Amino acid sequence: MSLKHSLLVLLADNPASGYDLSQQFKGSVGFFWNASHQQVYKELKTMASAGWLDCDTEIQSDRPDKKVYTITDAGRGALTRWLSQPAKPNKYKDAFLIKLYGGRHLPRTELIKELDEHIALHRKSLSKLQGIEQEYQALTKDQQQLFELPYLTLKLGISSEQNWLAWAQDTREVLSGNA
Repeated sequence: MSLKHSLLVLLADNPASGYDLSQQFKGSVGFFWNASHQQVYKELKTMASAGWLDCDTEIQSDRPDKKVYTITDAGRGALTRWLSQPAKPNKYKDAFLIKLYGGRHLPRTELIKELDEHIALHRKSLSKLQGIEQEYQALTKDQQQLFELPYLTLKLGISSEQNWLAWAQDTREVLSGNA
């Protein structure tokens, strides 16, 4: 998977500006695909040059002009081809797990301190995801149907954070000598 495919997915339903797409990466898809606003703008320019997107400029009096991107037929074709291909399993990378693996070379208090920092970040992420879930639950049944598939990705995110936090609690007990 690449950033261009993420952008095509987001643009398949509605035109959007680079800013709007960057904001979506901070929220919805940002929980499982990360991109900076510089990466988003660079990729949009490349995709427009390739004919996958059209770009219209909206004049704004109080702000810089806004470029709004719309997916083209060629872009829809590229999206359909990509969606039809099997996805490769994700390879998990986590620097903290490498530190933990080699943690016998550190005082356990240092590992616990870093683990606690990660716990705080994962709790914050879980809270955000649960907030999105509450918004979804408040939708009408018809509205929920529109977001049924994105909701499945949300459920995985919630489950992953809950599982990580349960693992972290067990790990903290072992590191503290309370297991």
